Amino acid sequence: MPRAEGRLRVIGGQWRSRVVEFDPASGVRPTPDRVRQTLFDWLTPRIIGARCLDLFAGSGALGIEALSRGASFCSFVEEGRRQASAIRTALLALKAQHAEVTEIDAEFYLTQTWHRFDVVFLDPPYGKGLIERVLPELPKALAPHNRIYLEWPAGQSPALPERFELLREKKAGQVCFGLATYHHPAGK
Repeated sequence: MPRAEGRLRVIGGQWRSRVVEFDPASGVRPTPDRVRQTLFDWLTPRIIGARCLDLFAGSGALGIEALSRGASFCSFVEEGRRQASAIRTALLALKAQHAEVTEIDAEFYLTQTWHRFDVVFLDPPYGKGLIERVLPELPKALAPHNRIYLEWPAGQSPALPERFELLREKKAGQVCFGLATYHHPAGK
């Protein structure tokens, strides 16, 4: 049975099968269940206790899934007022602790944050070159042993700057996704 538009379910962890609502009219396209399952299978050894950043949070699905599976903290960055409000509502309904929702431009957030993240989710709106614009700013917000989730439309693989390494890559329908890391220079 197809799920109602504007609703998604958490697929694992303490909130498994709980439903989260979002505003479909805003153009948000949550990461599909099977992609989230693969991603969190990849992250299993790293997600418990991780500090996460859901940049371009949209529905908040990736950050909520991370918290459900044992992440110690998640910062949700979403410029859209309605989506940020929907994420706050979902976090309250789930009684989620150790989370913050920041209603700000993702690029600006990276220039001013003092947080360092173990896991970053990068799933921006397609066709705007946002992955390529934020990747150069991302290293200063990354912990030494980091993982970065990237999602892009099929046939439009993002160019990774120097010191970024794509560790895994997969395609599901018209969505391509991968897990990368950034290698900090020695002594940093």
